[in-house]
This record gives sequence, C-alpha cells and structure tokens, in this order.
Amino acid sequence: MTRPGECRIVTVERRLAAVIKAQVPFREIPAAQRLLRARIAAAVRSLDVGPLGRTFTLWRPPVDGRLDMEPGILVSRGFEPVGEVVPSALPAGRAAHFLLVGSYEGIPGAWQALFAWCAEQRLKLADVNWEIYGEWNDDPAKLETSMHALLA
Repeated sequence: MTRPGECRIVTVERRLAAVIKAQVPFREIPAAQRLLRARIAAAVRSLDVGPLGRTFTLWRPPVDGRLDMEPGILVSRGFEPVGEVVPSALPAGRAAHFLLVGSYEGIPGAWQALFAWCAEQRLKLADVNWEIYGEWNDDPAKLETSMHALLA
C-alpha cells in the first residue's frame, strides 16, 4: 500500500468506466470538471452499469495548451453510449503511483513530484495518467487522491 506522499510502482487492473471525452484549456479545467461530472452523474442513473465506483479523471499530456481528458466514474459492466457519455476503461499494467492526502489544490504539485520521481528512476512513461478521487470529506486536509502514471 502506498503511504501518503510516497512514490512507488504498482500493478493495476483494467477497470470499466463511463466517461465524457474532452479537450480543455488549462484555465477551464475546474469548470469543465464540474460541468462534465454533472452530465455523467445524470446519464449513469439511466444506464444499466451495475454498482458505481469512484470518480476519476484520465488524461494525456497537453497539446497546444489543451488537456485531453476523460472525467468519469467506474462502473461494473459495459454499456452502449448515451449521448456524450461513452464506455471507456482505466488501463491495466504497471504504473507509478502517488497518494495525495489533502486539498485538491495540491494535485499539480503531486503530479510534479510523481513525474520527477519517475525521471529519477529512469522510468519510461506511456503518456496515460489518471487520478482517482476518494470519498468526499468536508475537511480538505482529509481528501485522498490516488494518482497513476502508466509505465511503457
């Protein structure tokens, strides 16, 4: 188990998801996250996807100042697309992992720490990254975000 603030390599299994794919300028990411998550939440209520899991955001390195991202929620089984909500999956394989405990404002710094550790370890990245959000907590100091960078 990864301790908060620790980087390590983990093996992850493929996990099914319902997502909305988007390319978003950096300054619009927080607003886009809120908007797209509301749309996903509304859509999954009408889908037969079994029990729902955690919410997450899968992303790839930015191009021209835009982040290629897939905010979503883990689902128990596949489904047919409904509007902009489409089936996807978190990948399987080896990944560098970092557990952030604290406010979401710490996410950019946590990614920097994880990528710096990967560079120090001479790990080759697959350019597929994701963060899984823990249970909501009114105390930002207790929020948990599990961050993964897939290894090539």
